[in-house]
Amino acid sequence: MRVIAGVAKGRMLKAVPGNQTRPTTDKVKEAIFSMIGPYFDGGAALDLFAGTGGLGLEAWSRGAEKVVFVDREQASIAVIRANVQAAGAEEASEIYRNDAERALKALAKRGIRFSYVFLDPPYRLKTMDAVMAELSRQDMLEDGAAIVVEHDAKHEYGELDGPFTLMRSAKYGDIAVSIYHFELEERPNRGETDA
Repeated sequence: MRVIAGVAKGRMLKAVPGNQTRPTTDKVKEAIFSMIGPYFDGGAALDLFAGTGGLGLEAWSRGAEKVVFVDREQASIAVIRANVQAAGAEEASEIYRNDAERALKALAKRGIRFSYVFLDPPYRLKTMDAVMAELSRQDMLEDGAAIVVEHDAKHEYGELDGPFTLMRSAKYGDIAVSIYHFELEERPNRGETDA
């Protein structure tokens, strides 16, 4: 496993020990970034079920200015820290051990908005549509944000209600990738009133 392109190109990344975490293969990672990138001009990325941190680090290497990594497993957090250091991305990274729901609430309170969101949960979790809806409801997405969902090829998310448009869906063996575009209809009012 390695960073494929950008400033950290070729840096090797550690895997999480055991078989609980399934890292995104270089082939799938390359396909994802050819669909959403391949290079970025700033913006913040959220790697919500980060595992090794490979997707978030790839986004940073290709031009995202900040990445927030979240995972609930201590073994994953240790690997993410090591990989962030190996890539030289410490200044641009925030790493949190938390479950997705709590992490989103904490990040929403800080008013952070993301241009790129990577959702690669354990395949038994088939609720990424609800996670995306929460990101929208909490006003955590920039207009034009790209949301990448990696999931079991047997499960289809398809078109979603609201501000999300399915841009691409592709299968790679037993893995599927669905990419959504977020289009803001109107920014929610954060407690402001008309004078």
